[in-house]
Amino acid sequence: MNATPTTNTVPLRPADFTTLSEALDYAATGETGYNFYTGRGALYASLPYSVLRDEALTLARRLLGLGLKSGDRVALVAETTPDFARFFFACQYAGLVPVPLPVSVNLGNHRAYVEQLQGLLEVCEPSAAMAPKGLLGLLTEAAEGLGLLFVGAPTDFAKLPEIEGQLPKRLPTELAYILYTSGSTRFPRGVMITQQTVMANLAGIVQHGLKVRSGDRCVSWLPFYHDMGLVGLVLGPLASQLSVDYLDTRDFAMRPRQWLSLMTRNKATISFGPPFGYELCARRLRPGEAEQYDLSAWRVAGVGAEMIRLASLQKFAQRLARAGFDSKAFLPCYGMAECALAVSFAPLDEGIVVDHVDADHISHHGTALPVNGESSSVDEARVNTYVTCGTPLPDFALQIRDAHGQVQPERCSGTIYLKGPSVMSGYFGNEQATREALTDDGWLNTGDVGYRIGSNIVITGRKKDLIIINGRNIWPQDLEYLAERQPEVRPGDSLAFSAPGPDGTETTVLVVQCRESDQNKRAELIHRLQGLVREELAIDCFIKLVPLHTLPRTSSGKLSRSRARLDFINGQDSVALDSA
Repeated sequence: MNATPTTNTVPLRPADFTTLSEALDYAATGETGYNFYTGRGALYASLPYSVLRDEALTLARRLLGLGLKSGDRVALVAETTPDFARFFFACQYAGLVPVPLPVSVNLGNHRAYVEQLQGLLEVCEPSAAMAPKGLLGLLTEAAEGLGLLFVGAPTDFAKLPEIEGQLPKRLPTELAYILYTSGSTRFPRGVMITQQTVMANLAGIVQHGLKVRSGDRCVSWLPFYHDMGLVGLVLGPLASQLSVDYLDTRDFAMRPRQWLSLMTRNKATISFGPPFGYELCARRLRPGEAEQYDLSAWRVAGVGAEMIRLASLQKFAQRLARAGFDSKAFLPCYGMAECALAVSFAPLDEGIVVDHVDADHISHHGTALPVNGESSSVDEARVNTYVTCGTPLPDFALQIRDAHGQVQPERCSGTIYLKGPSVMSGYFGNEQATREALTDDGWLNTGDVGYRIGSNIVITGRKKDLIIINGRNIWPQDLEYLAERQPEVRPGDSLAFSAPGPDGTETTVLVVQCRESDQNKRAELIHRLQGLVREELAIDCFIKLVPLHTLPRTSSGKLSRSRARLDFINGQDSVALDSA
């Protein structure tokens, strides 16, 4: 089996389409497409866009044969397989709305995953649902009693009869899909994205963010139910007629170096990941192993989806320099599902640009006072280093607002508000959340906090993650960074938040995954961390050491502070009850 080629036979069109089905119609006239690899690097399926179009059209007629109406939802358990692409685009041709559902990070937790699926199904109210054969039992259990017309595996749908006649024409104003947020701060919400919304965002990504070229090729291990994975690496390559090579997310977690192998094997030029992906890959790289890879073609190493930590990217670049990786390929970006995907991109070929600010000043006064420039009046300051995420895409308007809704000047921190053609229609079935997020005049309250440097945006965190102690704003990332600088702790092994103490006041909590079993050494680590927190942040902090692999994560793999906070509170309540 051969992978689809990199070079296309049709002129490059940079996502200048009105609908996703129109984008597939054009891509199908060329030779590029999707390729799927096993965790050991074997190509097991190749799906040219021409074949995808034919199979999606056939499947669209079968879906309509169930009696589904225009706008009905079809839930799709979004495993990284060709079947997801077939069903997603079948919905586009049939006038239906696909709803990607997560694949459990830990399939061993049967009950939790079924409850998660059931909750999502209850909210999106699909008429039909699909899961790969291995997950069908879980989906069927979750859908029990919800009144779906049909629940099945791809082979079950293949047995359905096809309707005859012309398929409905999609309009730019119709919903293209509903995508659930990861739920890192609250229960996931279904973001409604229309055809014109996603196409506007794809055009911005392809034309301005990446400046896609003929001959570019993508690699992705990101989940299909995540905005970066779906919009950036499924829809984006198709809308610009690029081939893309996929590695399942769970396979990447087990064998992250396969990412590098695929980039080398197919001379790929574009790939994205959150910082923890680069960190994991660098950590698993053995001494002297970098030379076996050739990453010289990698021109866009996108990084986003969570707070960007400089150290993880520097480690990746240093260890893979001998493989031809150029650190200038790093492309910091900022985005969210509520804007389809992308909001801003740093300039291409410039790599990581950072801003060093007085940490105490931004904590007390909300102003990002630089400590490395002429404007600094600080001799010796505790420094926060933030990665700049570039300028918004051309059609976005961006404002930084304070707690009273007043627009803030440059370098003043506040909540980020956005307006533009890529902003969502709202949250499906959740009018209250929609009213909280969207103003009457169309501005989106992102819930993110940041500041501007000229036209560049800097993200400092999520508003809901902010820890307020004695009137001071403490970012959890500052606490987590202190923990992860310790030799016993790796990046991604800590979470910080505030929780009610025994007297009802808010207490700062730092939960740390610890590999050390010696009780004296564990006590020494706790004492050391408490001292560092007092020295650096002048606050007291409760340190809790937990076993490896116990910090909660969202469906997209992000660490979840809100879930960790809830687990901590419940645990404290249990202790109190047991001791009562």
